[in-house]
Amino acid sequence: MTMTVHVDIVSAEKEIFSGLAEMIFAPAELGEVGISPRHAPLITRLNPGEVRIKVTANEIYPFYISGGYLEVQPHLITILADTAIRAKDIDEAAALDAKARAEEALADKTGKIDYVTAQAQLAQAVMQLRTLDRFRKRGG
Repeated sequence: MTMTVHVDIVSAEKEIFSGLAEMIFAPAELGEVGISPRHAPLITRLNPGEVRIKVTANEIYPFYISGGYLEVQPHLITILADTAIRAKDIDEAAALDAKARAEEALADKTGKIDYVTAQAQLAQAVMQLRTLDRFRKRGG
């Protein structure tokens, strides 16, 4: 029998996932982490990117998160995300538009923009598009 762990993904707006999983993969601050049942306790910041929840050998649920925190307890994994979206629900047109606006803002050399904000917006748009692309390549 395969071991599982309970996983909750919660954003500021709502709970986006709650269920059992064999494994999860998340974009931690220092690189991607893979968490399996009975993992040692851990708390880490998450970067914008893709979270994958492996429910069974043939069933993986991808999500985009804009950042947040991952907490691991022996029988519970919690992801507290600023924003969380199921990969299938990502609005590609909006992400492409956000990417174009951020690139345009970064190209503006007049000094009238907040470069840190523009870089963050660009990173989020790129990660949304990358998550959507991976989802489609997996047959989603």
